Amino acid sequence: MKSYTQYLWFNTEKRQAFINITHQVEGAVRKSGVQEGLCLVNAMHITASVFINDDESGLHQDFMEWVESLAPYGKDYAHNLTGEDNADSHLKRTIMGREVVVAITRGKLDLGPWEQIFYGEFDGKRRKRVLVKVIGE
Repeated sequence: MKSYTQYLWFNTEKRQAFINITHQVEGAVRKSGVQEGLCLVNAMHITASVFINDDESGLHQDFMEWVESLAPYGKDYAHNLTGEDNADSHLKRTIMGREVVVAITRGKLDLGPWEQIFYGEFDGKRRKRVLVKVIGE
């Protein structure tokens, strides 16, 4: 069994952003040499997310508006009373998800026809990382 680890680093200009990372993850799978296995992609920060969906700008806007309606920025959250201002970001990460696992078949990510992998940032403007862990044969 092979194992390969790569970290992707992000530092967004905006507080919130969605970044398509599919090609970077595909590159990690190629470097791993794994032909049949699994690829874990995990946001290594508690205010960031990794998820799979369509790469369509209207849908991304809908996601941003939806998570904002569920966890609005600036509300008097108990977490923010500790001196932080990012409770909404923690909640948005929980809504959008922490990680994805994608099958690897014949050396490629086995995604559906419109599926892409995204990094979701909810408390940006600082450096954060994503773990890509590939295992298999």
